[in-house]
Amino acid sequence: MPHVYLSLGSNQSRERHIRAALDALADRFGELEISSVYESEAVGFDGSNFYNLVVGLECSVSLAELSACLKQIEDENGRDRSGPRFSGRTLDIDILTYGDLDHPRDGVQVPRDEITQNAFVLLPLAEVAPDVQHPVLKQSYAHLWDTYDRSQKLWPIDFEWRGRLISSAEH
Repeated sequence: MPHVYLSLGSNQSRERHIRAALDALADRFGELEISSVYESEAVGFDGSNFYNLVVGLECSVSLAELSACLKQIEDENGRDRSGPRFSGRTLDIDILTYGDLDHPRDGVQVPRDEITQNAFVLLPLAEVAPDVQHPVLKQSYAHLWDTYDRSQKLWPIDFEWRGRLISSAEH
């Protein structure tokens, strides 16, 4: 079973949609590795701040089936796909990696380019999987974060899920 890392983000009813996504993922895939939840400014458009995090899980379905499942979770949370690519959203779940797969398959880009481009993806990924190596770059996510040189503001927040604190602003 491949180990998968997903990026979750929301800037509309953020807490509700992030919790709903975590519930759906846990119900479908079982135990989750969950990073801290970070708040960040919108990138690429003028909009409300996002909540972002990374989730790791063991995946028993194909990449195509996983992609379809994630789109269904997004749709169940009111995802509107008719707007511009860079716009506000109720829920965005992106497949960052799928095992050691190092090239696109089934119409899904893995590993996802945003890993090295956006702090709101790389920091939580480095937190949850510091020693795991990027399938193409063959460098650990901790190293990639340590050498990240773009200016993007983000900060950890307090966040509870299923009655426990999974993220603290006192990072």
